[in-house]
Amino acid sequence: MAVSSPILGIAVAAYMIVVFYLGWLGYKQTKNTDDYMLAGRKVNPFVLAFSYGAAFISTSAIIGFGGYAGAFGMGILWLVVMNIFVGIFIAFVVFGSRTRRIGVNLKAVTFPELIGRRFQSRFIQGFSGALITIFMPLYAGSVLIGGARFMETALDINYNVAVLILAIIVAAYVITGGLIAVMYTDALQGVLMFIGMGILLVLTYSKLGGVIEAHQALTNMAYLVPDNLAAVGHNGWTSMPALGSPTWWTLVSTIILGVGIGVLAQPQLAVRFMTVKNTRSLKRAVLSGGPFIFMMAGVAYIVGALSNVYFFDTKGMLSIDVAGGNIDKIMPEYINSAMPDYFVVFFLLTLLAAAMSTLSSQFHAMGTAFGHDFYREFVMKGKIGKTITLTRVGIATTIMASVVLAYILPPGIIARATAIFFGLCAAAFLPMYSGAIFWKRMTKEGAIASLLVGTFSSLFWLTFVHVKEASALGISQALFGKVTLLTGTWTVIDPILVATPLSIIVAIVVSLMTKPASKEHIDLCFKRE
Repeated sequence: MAVSSPILGIAVAAYMIVVFYLGWLGYKQTKNTDDYMLAGRKVNPFVLAFSYGAAFISTSAIIGFGGYAGAFGMGILWLVVMNIFVGIFIAFVVFGSRTRRIGVNLKAVTFPELIGRRFQSRFIQGFSGALITIFMPLYAGSVLIGGARFMETALDINYNVAVLILAIIVAAYVITGGLIAVMYTDALQGVLMFIGMGILLVLTYSKLGGVIEAHQALTNMAYLVPDNLAAVGHNGWTSMPALGSPTWWTLVSTIILGVGIGVLAQPQLAVRFMTVKNTRSLKRAVLSGGPFIFMMAGVAYIVGALSNVYFFDTKGMLSIDVAGGNIDKIMPEYINSAMPDYFVVFFLLTLLAAAMSTLSSQFHAMGTAFGHDFYREFVMKGKIGKTITLTRVGIATTIMASVVLAYILPPGIIARATAIFFGLCAAAFLPMYSGAIFWKRMTKEGAIASLLVGTFSSLFWLTFVHVKEASALGISQALFGKVTLLTGTWTVIDPILVATPLSIIVAIVVSLMTKPASKEHIDLCFKRE
């Protein structure tokens, strides 16, 4: 059922007016590079928390992972635990304060620049910038898909048109207003998302007869698991998959660990720690960030799984069958079928907010990575000015790449594409980043070795071992005549469990074998305010 109400047009118009007004405020307050790149380093804790949460939880979580829960069940709720403990508490309290302090001491304005200056290496900054520029469009493309799929279902418009509309709207205020505009609009969108998901949870339980009744009904449906899914470990929608099965490995290694740990090294999130006035602001932000993540991710996963109860009661079908086998359509189909029209209108705004908040952060991160980190600092050795102009060119370029990927990526890709990028960041950046802010003995050589080993071992595993990607790419088949170089359980183990430990070991060994930075530089990096 598509919504065709004047109320929808009025709601979207009002929402866009407010968003563009906040973008205009950001543009007016952007006077220099620090403003454009780091929102002037004076962001309010509440704005930080909701901006961070809105940038973190996108249509990937609501549509992609919600759809995954619809197909495979509530085991994915362990990701919510990881999101709150690692993505909020550990990130803000443990990583955030160190990141902010070193960023201020070294006058860094981007995540790659923070690492590059800590290790006095333009190569690290340039390579990190290039890695973000090349691979973040995969994540951004998946977010575009999530927003566009709901627009397609709710508004009955062409999917390709929806992708383009979404990209153009976000690009307009990100390119002009910089990170101030991004964080202002993120905070508004975060509030909207919080309210929308709360209402969705209440309406779902109401429609299914109550909390206990809904969950018991879902538990009782275990016998309906299709044979092909049962064969790979699916035990029902309220149970974890069979231990060691392909579905278990995908859930635990790719989704729970890949996304749950990879969040610590997300460039668009880490840079937010450098936007606040002091460490106290980071600790205050935890009080808002934790409940926000629980409401956003937790509700999406619960509702996604419970959609099976609704569809079986009303249509005699499972969610995956209603969606035609495309898990990215489960949540849009459920919202449009089960929810009243007025809520579909509101939820469209919620989805727009989720997509736009994450996309704006991604576009800003990709633009700064390309324009500032890769081109200005690495290629041109910092000899040219106009960082803001270069960043705007970078944003426009990477937006186009993200739109192209949104057109060509296969169905059901949202959750996997997100997990791939998070896992790559964990392997490439996390050991180096952790060493940069916690271990004074880590050397430039150790950081470079860790960055290269983490990057290329992760990409190698994706290309030649992990069956989902290896079979789709076909490179191993073309070169060696077989889909994957290894067989058995190895083919379902995510690269994060192989590449990240390798990257850690290399970082430690090479650092202990090489000369550390001067005492003066280390003292500057870790100087207290």
